[in-house]
Amino acid sequence: MRRISIILAVILAISAQAQQPKQFNVVRQNPITPIKNQNQSGTCWDFATLGFFESEILRKTGKTYDLCEMFVVNKDYLDCATHYVRMHGYSQISEGGSCDDVLEVIQKHGICPENAMPAPGSLTGDSLANFKVFFPELEQTVKSIVRKDAKKPLPHWKDSVMQIIEKYVGRTPDTFEFEGKQYTPKSFAESLGLDFNNYVSLTSFTHHPFNKWFVLEAPYKWRLKPSYNIPIEQLMEVLDKALDAGYTVAWGGDVSGDFTRTGLAYLPEDVKPTQQMRQEQFDDWRFTYDHVMLIFGKATDENGKPYYMVKNSWGKSGNYQGIWYMSRDYMLLNTTYIFLNHNALPKKLAKAMTKHGF
Repeated sequence: MRRISIILAVILAISAQAQQPKQFNVVRQNPITPIKNQNQSGTCWDFATLGFFESEILRKTGKTYDLCEMFVVNKDYLDCATHYVRMHGYSQISEGGSCDDVLEVIQKHGICPENAMPAPGSLTGDSLANFKVFFPELEQTVKSIVRKDAKKPLPHWKDSVMQIIEKYVGRTPDTFEFEGKQYTPKSFAESLGLDFNNYVSLTSFTHHPFNKWFVLEAPYKWRLKPSYNIPIEQLMEVLDKALDAGYTVAWGGDVSGDFTRTGLAYLPEDVKPTQQMRQEQFDDWRFTYDHVMLIFGKATDENGKPYYMVKNSWGKSGNYQGIWYMSRDYMLLNTTYIFLNHNALPKKLAKAMTKHGF
């Protein structure tokens, strides 16, 4: 009986130890703005990229801003619907997107602070963004515009699309007051101190030549903006140097595999990621582009294994209050692209990218 008790105690001790969060030592940590919650909406791309720009403003000016995700949603979903109609329905209408969407919305339309628009979901009674009713209605409406055998789209279709968007998301302001001054969304964007022509996307795949720009064939990158293609180890060096220089980096990649809900993302010990493995998983759909987050630092675990510190947009969930730790191996295998300030690039790479069309 005593032997059984001892064995049970050992099992319980091992189980308790396994459930303890991993401990990390911070190597580098760049400033970020508070963690937000995308709630029941597929808008990680929006939250992560605006969080990235908030960090860029913080890095450059020392000021903390809370930029409005639903302003971007309002403009971006109409752009997405327009692209769908122009493609005669041979495109995708989805909640997902990429860093390209946020950048182009700001360049075309500007941006506003969070409090300049209705709270997400407030027009339908929710305290946070909830697209479970909104998006199916939007998708059905947009798809009905391009009818089978139609000679042209339905007249005034943009009005019907905007009516649904504004019903659930809210209308973007023409003007608003911020810290005692009047702004339009464009003048507010100009006041933030960033050059929005200064941001680039890098990727790493072998079905296109290295050291060239190409349009990444990922469903949520419908804007068809090119990324610069370099070997994966070089891409990781770019990431490390940017973080070491005080920059944050937006990350798009796959979280469908060894990505836990507790705040960890790592590969099994026997998996050693390679360029070929990345390509094979991309080509046979095991690798998906399904999430965007913000990388802001580096850390090591209790065994000295390197990890990246990542700001997620699922509220303060997991063992680290909304922060995820992604191992370097996980990043090597599962990165679709990174998005960062051109000034954070090594000079030789920046020069090559400019020579090839940036």
